[in-house]
Amino acid sequence: MRSASALPDGPLVAFYGDDYTGSSAAMEALTFAGLPTILFLEPPTPERLAASRQFRGIGIAGTARAKDPAWMEQNLPPAFDVLAGIGAPIAHYKVCSTFDSAPHVGSIGRAIDLAVPRLGGSWHPLLVGTPAMGRYQMFGHLFASANGVGYRLDRHPTMSRHPVTPMDESDLRRHLAKQTARSIGLIDFVTMANGSADEALARAQAAGTEIISLDVLDQASLTEAGRLIWEHRGKRLFVAGSQGVEQALVAYWRSSGLLPDSKLDLRLAGVERIACVSGSCSPVTAAQIAHAARNGFDVERLDATRAVDPAEWAKEVGRVVERALAALASGRDVLLITASGPDDPAIDALNAAITAGGATAAAVNDRIGAGLGHALDSILETARLPRTVVAGGDTSGQVLQAMGIYALTAIAPLAEGAPLCQASSDRTHAKIEIALKGGQVGGVDLFSRARDGG
Repeated sequence: MRSASALPDGPLVAFYGDDYTGSSAAMEALTFAGLPTILFLEPPTPERLAASRQFRGIGIAGTARAKDPAWMEQNLPPAFDVLAGIGAPIAHYKVCSTFDSAPHVGSIGRAIDLAVPRLGGSWHPLLVGTPAMGRYQMFGHLFASANGVGYRLDRHPTMSRHPVTPMDESDLRRHLAKQTARSIGLIDFVTMANGSADEALARAQAAGTEIISLDVLDQASLTEAGRLIWEHRGKRLFVAGSQGVEQALVAYWRSSGLLPDSKLDLRLAGVERIACVSGSCSPVTAAQIAHAARNGFDVERLDATRAVDPAEWAKEVGRVVERALAALASGRDVLLITASGPDDPAIDALNAAITAGGATAAAVNDRIGAGLGHALDSILETARLPRTVVAGGDTSGQVLQAMGIYALTAIAPLAEGAPLCQASSDRTHAKIEIALKGGQVGGVDLFSRARDGG
């Protein structure tokens, strides 16, 4: 255990996010606490990194959540080497707060195995709970809220039916044990509440436990988790978890006087017109799409089955761009979608088209995401729009890559976990405002609020 009167100089947290929306949530937690953070959308060049030393958080957004272990083995080590070179006391592998992962895709365990030799630490906290997002961990089990109702993760109406990584286990130790051979322990909320967490950590380390999951139920347990991480960090500590990691650190830094508990005056101004895209299939996004349609948005659906054939998909993207520009010219806002919820027949139709066409789902999904990006790129440039929203964790990464954006900085709150950001680009989209929204994130009026401000 250690104490200090001030936070050290330089970057405090260096993180890699396994999807783009989650990465922006980690940036949000630090930036809006008064710790400026930059999020690179690919490992930065030495020149860009050198120009970013004034930031207190430095992140790299990735797409590992949608990739297999072979991809991770090729692409994660270079990113982790960049994090190591930043020299921050906390290195964080940022995962979704619903722990989206499986042994064959988005394996958090494989990412941990690749990170530990490069990012170090005498133990590796696993912190996923984030009460501000309606995510709670108790006795190692993760719970998530949907429409104001809490569900154990394996009974959650969305996550239990996730099309890629359905959750059939709420005990994160059991779920993670399918992905790594490292020993996994737990410091539960009772231990954290009665003041014996330090002793429990010492016993776990003495027993050789490598990964230690931390229960988080409320602000008190969040703060205590932050204390454990910060005070037992050693020279550098590798942590896996959601944006709850940054939130826990901020909570502890504030409670201990290391960080002023001040609120930044960050207001979301409105814009005259907006164009947005969605590749999300969640019921939360479906409700947001329906609200947008009732409030001035022209909702244009792309026929995703045409993405099986590259030439046909290019035609479909071109068709929708023309319709979107016509809608904007007539005074309406635009929202491009591929589906409206998990029960949309378009999902089954796409799967059937993939099977019939002999394509791989990964290739077609990448094509869809890139197509949405090219469509948005063309719409924003032609209509000279200043702001956009991209819905869908995997979609966000593909869209921003297609648009040539290389970094984001958070500038104003939009929804918890989805800040409005300013883009950095070598192309026409420099300084454009963009929000990346995960499937479970935001109120029903999110698209309208992004347009109207408030």
